[in-house]
Parts: sequence; structure tokens; C-alpha cells
Amino acid sequence: MSVVPPPAGLTQHADARPGADGGVGASPQRPDGILKVTGEFAYSSDLWHQDMLWGHTLRSPHAHAEIRGIDISEALTVPGVHCVLTHADLPAATHYGLEFEDQPVLASDRVRYQGEPVALVAADHPETARRAAERIRVDYAPLPVVHDEASATAPDAPVLHPGRDDHHAEHVPHPNVVHVQPVISGDVESARAEAEVVVRGSYTVGMQDQAFLGPESGLAVPAEDGGVDLYVATQWLHVDQRQLAPVLGLPAERVRLTLAGVGGAFGAREDLSMQAHACLLALRADRPVKMVYNRYESFFGHVHRHPARLTYEHGATRDGRLVYVTARIVLDGGAYASSTPAVVGNAASLGIGPYRVPHVSMEAVGLYTNNPPCGAMRGFGAVQACFAYEAQMDKLAAALGMDPVELRQRNALSQGGALPTGQRVDAPAPVAELLRLVRDRPLPPERPWETSDAVGRPAVDLRALPGGLANTTHGEGVVRGVGYAVGIKNVGFSEGFDDYSTARVRLAVVAGEPQVTVHTAMAEVGQGGVTVHAQIARTELGVGRVSILPADTRVGSAGSTSASRQTYMTGGAVRNTCEAVRAEVLRLGRERLGDEHPGWAEPELRLADGAVVTEDGTALAGLAEVLGDTAIDLELEFRHRPTEPFDRATGQGFGHVQYSFCAHRAVVDVDVELGLVKVVELAAAQDVGRAINPQAVRGQIHGGSTQGLGLAVLEEILVGPDGTIRNPSFTDYLIPTILDTPPMPLDVLELADPHAPYGLRGVGEAPTLSATPAIVAAIRQATGQELPRVPVRPEHLARG
Repeated sequence: MSVVPPPAGLTQHADARPGADGGVGASPQRPDGILKVTGEFAYSSDLWHQDMLWGHTLRSPHAHAEIRGIDISEALTVPGVHCVLTHADLPAATHYGLEFEDQPVLASDRVRYQGEPVALVAADHPETARRAAERIRVDYAPLPVVHDEASATAPDAPVLHPGRDDHHAEHVPHPNVVHVQPVISGDVESARAEAEVVVRGSYTVGMQDQAFLGPESGLAVPAEDGGVDLYVATQWLHVDQRQLAPVLGLPAERVRLTLAGVGGAFGAREDLSMQAHACLLALRADRPVKMVYNRYESFFGHVHRHPARLTYEHGATRDGRLVYVTARIVLDGGAYASSTPAVVGNAASLGIGPYRVPHVSMEAVGLYTNNPPCGAMRGFGAVQACFAYEAQMDKLAAALGMDPVELRQRNALSQGGALPTGQRVDAPAPVAELLRLVRDRPLPPERPWETSDAVGRPAVDLRALPGGLANTTHGEGVVRGVGYAVGIKNVGFSEGFDDYSTARVRLAVVAGEPQVTVHTAMAEVGQGGVTVHAQIARTELGVGRVSILPADTRVGSAGSTSASRQTYMTGGAVRNTCEAVRAEVLRLGRERLGDEHPGWAEPELRLADGAVVTEDGTALAGLAEVLGDTAIDLELEFRHRPTEPFDRATGQGFGHVQYSFCAHRAVVDVDVELGLVKVVELAAAQDVGRAINPQAVRGQIHGGSTQGLGLAVLEEILVGPDGTIRNPSFTDYLIPTILDTPPMPLDVLELADPHAPYGLRGVGEAPTLSATPAIVAAIRQATGQELPRVPVRPEHLARG
């Protein structure tokens, strides 16, 4: 990874206050790293209690059906079964949901997607619970399936959620439409006359799965106070608690959650899966209950990325200046809302990309269908839009006879520029520079499979060819292509959401040495937040010994580990709380020791190497001397700048707090006879504001790029017109392996966002956006085919 100095006119990060070793800007070893690579890390599926039962969920085989009756009598006769629950056994609230409560805890009169939970079993062995669930008799009457926009909005379409009372219901054209967000700026109709070149395109993005390796799992333990303790892999402890308490009929303080080991998330753990079911079974049986999904069940147990259909029209002058863009984005939200309204808002507000366009008419629509529920996944609406608008930019460049990078740079957004929502970008936006960085990198060598054996004779390295060791070609019919793309992603929660995070920090002397303890509810899902929090504490308090407590609901909310927000938000909360602790240390020092050295009167004292030091580095006193037996223990919240909802009619508004930009150059070799693709290299350039942990930054960009590669050429959940999933396994749902993942050279810019802690910028999602269209652009160049959908499959490419 190369860290690139800022180009002229751009400001590099500031606020690099020194701290203890392993602080901000370093890459200390992750506390969970060795345990994970050696297989010793305890994930949620490893939880155990000596008295525990096993829970199992009976799910609907139908995508849409009426439930006429449920007979559990035979299941109750299975030896080892402790209880069986249906909707009739729910003690309180019967529905839950992230944005509004439209999802049943257990289906009652109707199922709306294949895999919807219908009944629960607790037994003394997982196989016993499974066999008992098979004996539950459900009388289904299949109903017509709503599977796309036409069937969802037809005059005679079955209404999937009659009697909607959510805050979007009165603003949509049909009850099967979850949310509509237009974005209107300028006057597209009058601008059409100015456009000398017009290109149009229709695009399709398939349903992608988050494909985390650790399936949904957790352990619910009934408590003596009548409450429940839930140990679970999740992304947002407090929003789980908020949804669970009404379902269980308990006050929130008696529903206690502790984060268990999380084996990846990428958005799929924002919604409830087994949480309510395990708690209900535990409270009914008065025994701890563990639930673990297998891989097949996991495909039905969490939300996926919204599949999308996108239609665009771009108009430009002959010299390549964008005049107008019109677009319509239709996102299939599946059976329940989940986070569809927010995904729609992202797709609409970011839907023309990081470009200056004076006239825009955009509409994004989210649907209810009987397809699997869709919600949060890395990129959150911006991924689908980026594939389409970058395909349009390549199409426009071809129509103009212009270099595709030059066209993008000519129209690139920059600091001070306005988005179609009217919001001005008030932090660095080095879009043109990122494109230059990836374009100017040396290209990898042609025909990399041509090599020699041990005695110098010509040989072929099959691993470097499309098809690999399948030996499908020795280079015949293989054509190289190069493609570019750039994307824009918001950071943090948007549209007026009260986005905050909490951190508790304790500084005390333990065994003669100062020690810091940090406690937050941040979900560590693999992103490295626990490492970053310790780095921040070391920098701000100058103490090497930092302990991170397990995340739970005993401390205030940290919000979700999503939207690339945790280093910004919970990192900001840790920093703010450390600053307050430092201020108290200095107050105590001046009060207790101020007469001993004139340096205590200096205004710019700091903490470093376990001591209070002056600006020139003179140590005034060790922290052990200042604190004595006093412990400083503070809990504070941190909020970013307020945002506002987008106007429902025009989409105008200060909707996002921060933007992140990443560009990619993809190099591919394509066997045009068989339709096989080898991604040879995937270079990226990204502005990260400030690399709090450079190694973690590298990992985030590589990981996001790899998921974008998966969407480009491999990953899609195949759903039939009857709403059923055809490939719910890793045998048939393909994700990139190490053999599919190419070298990924990186250029990292560190251009400070003046509004963010340390000037940092959320990193994790932006590379997922531009990787996909860059790869597809490279395949287009190699094959000459239009390729309007992802993933690209061999049958889309093969000649003849």
C-alpha cells in the first residue's frame, strides 16, 4: 500500500498528536488476530451451557400462502422435546422491524416468503428438535406470488401488507411500494436541447448474499429476575434490545444482551434472526436455549442485497460536459421492509455518482414482493446505482470517442461542488485525483501464463489463465481488457437520524501502573474496532496498558456496525471521553501538584508515556503519582453534525454527514470462446481522511474490492418466479476464493475531513461500489459486448 502525498490545493490530515506506542496511525497486532487464524477464537456458535436445550425453527416451504391451521400435537410426543411454540403462544407484541414493525415473530394467518418462521421447538438435542419440527403439520393454501414490479403494482395485485400505518404509507402510489424517493434539480426538459449526445441504458443487478462464514447463532439464558440474558452475534445490540423487549413483554432493562464472537456480518446481522426465538423458548422452557443455523437455513434466515432494475439516460455536450441525467431505480425489498426505505434514500441521493450534473430527474422505488427479504449489505443502495451510472459513463465515452477516464475527470465532483440533493461537499472530494492514480499505475504483463520449466523450456502456468487448472485453454481465444470506475458512498446514518455513540473510559492505577479500560456496545464483526479503540485511548491518554471490555447493553448504545460509521462514531466517542478523562487528570494534577513545578500553569499539557508532559516534552509527574487511589470513570455520547430528511417531492436536503470516494482499475483476461474470466489485477485508490490503522485500512479496501468482484462475476441468489431460492448453499452460491482474488495494489490519500475525528473518513464500503463496474468495464472492452447485468456469467460471453 502506498500513501500518496496530497496533490496541490488539497490539505493533508492534521491533529497527529503523539501518544503511547501503538496509538493512532500505527498498526498494532489485533487482540483477536492470533486466536482467529489458529481456530481458537470463540464464536457465537461455540457458546455452551451445561443445562441448555437446542432450538429449531420450522419454516414455510411456500413464498406466499394462507395458513389454515397448525397442529403441533405429534411434535410434542417426541421424547426430549420441552416445548413447541406458534404465534398463539406469543406473550406480547407479535411484530418487529428495523424501520417499522411489519415482520411477524411467527407467521399467523399468512406466510409472505419461502423460509418464513412458523413454529419453534426446544429439545435436549439439535437432531431431536429438527425431527420434532418435521412432525408439525401446517395446512397451507398457496396464494398468487408477487415477484416483480409489474406483479406488485398491477391493479389486481394481492396487497402484501393491508392496513399499513407506517410513515411512508400515505406517500406511495401502491400499498406494495415501501418507499419512493425522487431527486429533482434543475430543469431536465429544458436542458435536453443543450445535449448534443444522448445515451440510454437499462441495467440489472442480481441478489447478492453477505455470505458471512459464521452462521446465525446465540444462547438465551433465563434470569432470576424474570428477564433474559442473550449472548448473540449481531451488529447492533441496542436495536436488538429495542425490538426484543416488546416481543417478550419485558422492560428493556431485563433484556440484557452481550456480544458473542461474530463470524462476519456485512449488513445481514442488522435485522433480528434467531434472537426473539431463542429468548421465547428459553423463557417458556425456563432453561438456556441455544440456536445455530446451518448454511441452508442461513440463506433464509437473514436479509440480502436488494436486486435492482435501473434505467438511465445521460445527455452531454460534444466536448463531454454532462448536461442532464434521468434515472429510475427499482429495488426489490422482498416480503418485509427491513431497511428498504434507507436503501432507497441512498440509491436516489447517490444515484448519479461523484459527478457535477446541473439537471437531474431521479426516482428510486422500493417494493414489497414475495421474494426473500432484502436489507442492509455493504454499499447499501449505492452499489446498484454505481454499476449503472459507471456503465453509462463508459457508453457515453464511446459515443463521444473520448477516453473514459478523461470523461470522468472532466465531470468529477470536487470540494465545494453540489450534489443533486443541493448539498455541497464541504470536505475534500479528490475524484479526479483518484482516477489519475489508478490510470497511471503500470499495467501487469501480458500473457502471464507464458513461463518456462526448470530446464528453460517454454511452459504454461494454468493458474494464470481463465479456467485455471481445469486446463480449458493454453491461451487460445484469451483477450485482455482494462476498465475503470469510481464511486461515491455516504458515511454514517443519514436523513435526520439521531446518530450517536457512547463510550465509557476508566483510568486508574493498577499494580503501580496506569491502566485504561474502554467499554462500548460496538459490535466487533471483524472490522478491527477493538484495536482502533485501544489505539485512540493510547494516543489521548498516553497509557500503553489498555483493556477493551466485552460489548453489552450495560453501557449506552454504540449504534450499528454498518454505514462505515464505527471508527468515526464510536471512535469519536472514545476520543471525546478520553479527552474528558484527560481534562480531569490535569485538574487533579494542578490541584495536587501544581505548586511543585511552574509547568503546571502551561495551557497545553498532554499525557504521554504514562506521565503529564508539557508541550516541549518535559515530564511533570507520572500518572500514578497524579491519580494515587483515585479512579476517573466517565461515560459520554458523541454525535456527528445533524442531517435532515430529503424532501419527499424534490429530494433536496443536507441528507448525509460525510462522503467516501474510491476508484478502481481492473485488468481481466477473458476466454471469449468459453466465456471464462480471470481478473488479473484490481488496483484501487481511496481517500481515507486519516488512516487510524493503516493495516486495517488495507484490509477493508481489499475486502470490499473482493466482494465487488464477487458481484461482478460470481455471486447471485437465484430466485424463481414462484419466489423460491434455487441455490441456498455454498455449493451453488459461489463466492471468490483465494484463487479468484487478484493482486490489489493500493494508493491511499489522507485528506482530512475537518468535521470528523482526526479528519478520518469511513473506509469499508466505498471499495465495494467501484470494483464491480470496473471489472465489468474491462470484460466489455475484451469482448465488445454490452453486458447490462451482474453478475456476468459465461453464457453472456461465449461466442457461437
